[in-house]
Amino acid sequence: MDLYLKVRQAHFQDGLSGRQIARDFGISRDSVAKMLAYSEPPGYRRTAPIRKPKLDLYTDQIDQWLAEDTARPRKQRHTAKRIFERLRDECGFDGGYTIVKDYIRSRKRSGKEMFVPLSHPPGHAQADFGEALAVIGGVEQKAHFFAFDLPQSDACYIRAYPAATTEAWLDGHVHAFAFFGAVPQSILYDNDRCLVARIMPDGTRNRTQRFSAMLSHYVVRDRYGRPGKGNDKGAVEGLVGYGRRNFMVPIPSFPDWDAFNAHLEEQCRKRQDDVLRGHKASIGERLQADLAAMRDLPAPPFEACDLQSGQVTSTSVVRYRGNDYSVPVAYGYRAVWIKGFVTRVVIGCAAEVIADHARSYDSGDMVFDPLHYLPLIERKIMALDQAAPLQGWELPDAFATLRRLLEARQGKAGKREYVQVLRLLERFEAEVLHLAVKDALRMGAVSFDAIKHLVLCRVERRPPRLDLDVYPFLPRTNIATTSAASYMSLLAGGEA
Repeated sequence: MDLYLKVRQAHFQDGLSGRQIARDFGISRDSVAKMLAYSEPPGYRRTAPIRKPKLDLYTDQIDQWLAEDTARPRKQRHTAKRIFERLRDECGFDGGYTIVKDYIRSRKRSGKEMFVPLSHPPGHAQADFGEALAVIGGVEQKAHFFAFDLPQSDACYIRAYPAATTEAWLDGHVHAFAFFGAVPQSILYDNDRCLVARIMPDGTRNRTQRFSAMLSHYVVRDRYGRPGKGNDKGAVEGLVGYGRRNFMVPIPSFPDWDAFNAHLEEQCRKRQDDVLRGHKASIGERLQADLAAMRDLPAPPFEACDLQSGQVTSTSVVRYRGNDYSVPVAYGYRAVWIKGFVTRVVIGCAAEVIADHARSYDSGDMVFDPLHYLPLIERKIMALDQAAPLQGWELPDAFATLRRLLEARQGKAGKREYVQVLRLLERFEAEVLHLAVKDALRMGAVSFDAIKHLVLCRVERRPPRLDLDVYPFLPRTNIATTSAASYMSLLAGGEA
């Protein structure tokens, strides 16, 4: 640059000719002409494209292979080395690897998509699901987390679930709206099957029934990105990665999903204090513009559940999402409706709820309520010991003592009477019945009628009247303690 400056000063200020300048500075007249034409070195200026005589005959074939790769899995596409090998082995190419590699690099660079920076008006949102590993209740498993982003302020909400199901999508929206205390004007989604049943030829979406019901409840306008184009909702895509890296590293460990979600919600609140690059105000301060443009929450929250119909089988179970859930045997072979919540499965018939179970995310699981089968077992009493719904049913020790005494006194009829006692759980709390059974054993009045009387007395808070003069039909059982003298008499008799 110093030489450029001296040459240009000699010509434009001192009036020297190009020939004189070339002679004085010892440079060619062509160099002087270039220095006078450009204020700084222009660099190498190519006037024609580089010719590649060995490669030009094969560029069409390379372009064809690269075009075909766009429809192939990413991990099974051609590398530059593989293209070079195919050109050499299949097409007779005798050039070097470097010119092939440079051509492919330039082709891929020119084919990369460019993006337009976007501005986001306040009051609009984006939603998506992500995945991460978590330890819940001591078991390492995949957590599917709902991500909800307000791009104008970068405020977010994240909630984790065992699976990315319809009810998880709906539940995520309900909790996100409650977290912000308002409903956005519109939400941008991808084309998840839990939301979109079908994309029509004209581009419109046929929504799933429950998703449409949620949109109608909150009066939200839904928008969708192009299929396979995650960059259409880049804000929430970035949030998914941010949440995974910052909220779930190291792998989170919590006793249950509620504790995990309480942690995630606290992290979302703490993030509102951050000031992001390119902004002078914090996320929480910019959130106020979003909230001002959003609508108020409706009074009742949406019932975030999947709704299906089903049929009760001969074993009094209903199948939902690959698992069987029991219902009372009185509803056998009836048509029922099923509401699948994130943590519960509720089953009803007509307007009546007939079963409420904890949700199972296993496959082929059998979820029983023993009370559903007691009326049938009372009739088919010989199935008592082998009844699958009763296996693993943990009852206090007093119940086992009661059954042993009833069977010792009455045999098969005692079994039936024991089941009648268990059926009191259909109407009374387990703790009340347990105390009544213990009272009956202590008083020596071991029968269904006595126990029912004791239960009613506890519920009504009145003293029991188990006098045989008043209730002559109540059998009395005497429970004696064997003495050592009795054993000695047996030994004496043996010696005789």
